Amino acid sequence: MRIDRLVAGLFLASSLACASSPSSLRADSAPVTLSAPGALAVPVSSRTQGEGDLRVMTFNIQSAIRGLDKVSEVIRSASPDIVALQEVDVGSHRANGLDQPAELARRTGLKYFAHFRTTTLYGGDYGVAILSRFPLESVEQHPLPVETGTEPRTVARVNMKVYGQDVSVYVTHLTRRPFNGGVRVRQSAAIMKLMSADPRPKLLMGDMNDTPESGSLRLFKRELADVFELRGEGSADTYPLPVIPNLRIDYVLASDRFMPRHSKVLRVNASDHYPVVADLTLLEPVKAPSAEMVERPHEAVSASSP
Repeated sequence: MRIDRLVAGLFLASSLACASSPSSLRADSAPVTLSAPGALAVPVSSRTQGEGDLRVMTFNIQSAIRGLDKVSEVIRSASPDIVALQEVDVGSHRANGLDQPAELARRTGLKYFAHFRTTTLYGGDYGVAILSRFPLESVEQHPLPVETGTEPRTVARVNMKVYGQDVSVYVTHLTRRPFNGGVRVRQSAAIMKLMSADPRPKLLMGDMNDTPESGSLRLFKRELADVFELRGEGSADTYPLPVIPNLRIDYVLASDRFMPRHSKVLRVNASDHYPVVADLTLLEPVKAPSAEMVERPHEAVSASSP
């Protein structure tokens, strides 16, 4: 049996829990759910931080079907500042009617949050989300290209003030495997076009459903650094599979305004994906020299001339 067919079969089997039939999908307007300013805050575990240091996480939580307690404990233990979440439910039957981002915000102390619906599943909203200890200045989402009749996909952009700088955090979940590589490349191109018009320091996090050597990841890495690739510790695999080797399909990607320092995949049993944690330093913007500073070297040379 060819290995690609084996991979396809295993992915098809393993994705049934999160796959959606065309009849259950809605591609109409996708509202954004924002946190209330008075959300209950639980202190996040302390850790040593330097100026500009930031810890981020991306985690496909599989609609917390293994328990929201497990998901919240993983996040709380890692002590991130910003978390990008995929496969997140609000008000669905399988979530017992819970607003999962709001509940995770309450349990982890990351009190600022937003949910971005891509479709309706199990009687509720389904999509991606963000948790943050920094207030969300603005949020927006953009639909991504998909094949007709398949699950809608989106990229969310969240602007926040981080250590006094305006930062953009992008969260996405690309079309699932197997196959569909061409669709993911088109989705990557759409995301990079959006990011190219954004002058802020940028992070892109999510379940890309593609391996590091794929066309979609190569496109991302033309402009963004793969933090684990540069500073990863231990195994990079984020999607465990039976029989064949695990896959790496979840990423933290950063613009050059961030210095990657460390990254690790947490091998926990809270979802069908492992979360990725990355430590970065937000660099100060490079200031253009003032007119006075530009003139002084010229004056010095003139003074020393015979």
